[in-house]
Amino acid sequence: MSNSLALFAAAALMTVASPGPTSLLALNNGTRHGLRGALPGVVGAALSDLALIVAVALGLGAVVATTPWALAALRWAGVGYLAWLSWQLLRTHPPAAGTAGTATAAPPARGRHVLARSFLVAVGNPKGYLFFLALLPTFIDPQAPALRQYASLALVFATIDAAVLLVYAGIGALGLARAAQPHASPWFDRLSGLALLGMALALAAWQPPI
Repeated sequence: MSNSLALFAAAALMTVASPGPTSLLALNNGTRHGLRGALPGVVGAALSDLALIVAVALGLGAVVATTPWALAALRWAGVGYLAWLSWQLLRTHPPAAGTAGTATAAPPARGRHVLARSFLVAVGNPKGYLFFLALLPTFIDPQAPALRQYASLALVFATIDAAVLLVYAGIGALGLARAAQPHASPWFDRLSGLALLGMALALAAWQPPI
């Protein structure tokens, strides 16, 4: 099992290190709120990993993957949510004078919003279900208790995902701390919005392999 976990950890690292909606949100959260304010988003992404793996373990992932209307509904819900997030970032206004470049910890309400946003982006992407559905069974020993194996894989994946997203958030926070121009953060928001819009269009054009 230890060798399997090492291989799974390597596969997880290669997967989560690739830029995607959650990593972009982590980078943006770090830029807007600082590292501490971005932490709820990291937690939300880790929780989404656990939710997706639980869904696969319970067989729900297979149901979604093999039911065309369910997969289509999930895909278009993800497209709509990414497009809405893109619009929210594109309409960002410059900060008031004297507040630019100041990173503050997110208050509880904002923290819940950041957490929910990262969680919903991940669970609303049907590619996540198909990815885990294809990957996880290859690391499950049918002769061993499945629950313990799924729990181990979930813990490994969520931990690696959180660590990588912390790096993205830290890069964003570093950029915020070094930003000398008062309009730097809104422009980064707009660039993030354009990137999310591109991801929404890519998801809309994506054809599931079923």
